[in-house]
Amino acid sequence: MEDDDLKILRERLQARRAELMAQGDIGVDPNRPSAVEHADEDEQPLNEMNQVIASKRNRMRVEELRKIEAALERMAADPEEFGLCLDCDEPIPLRRLELMPWATLCVPCQSKRSGPRRDGRRRHLRDFDDF
Repeated sequence: MEDDDLKILRERLQARRAELMAQGDIGVDPNRPSAVEHADEDEQPLNEMNQVIASKRNRMRVEELRKIEAALERMAADPEEFGLCLDCDEPIPLRRLELMPWATLCVPCQSKRSGPRRDGRRRHLRDFDDF
């Protein structure tokens, strides 16, 4: 990979890391109101849903930060190897790296690891009427 491309990718990774760090974790409110509060029982399911969403967003943020740190370490350790697929050693297309600078696999190798694509159909309760 060329030095200019590496510089651009490093800057993108660092900018995204700074953005994620500035966002911080999303606070998760306690699920049960204190005895002093007389909260409506209907609020509890909404509060639980908000907790799940906040927790998932925090996990996704931490995971993305981990991937960014790993990419920056790979870039610093061996800049000439950065951008090569870990499975086939072929160059990962620059367009893919522009979109996901932490990518470690080319699209064909990622597809092999991910398995077959789903048909995209949503499951409905009626899909299981036979059981």
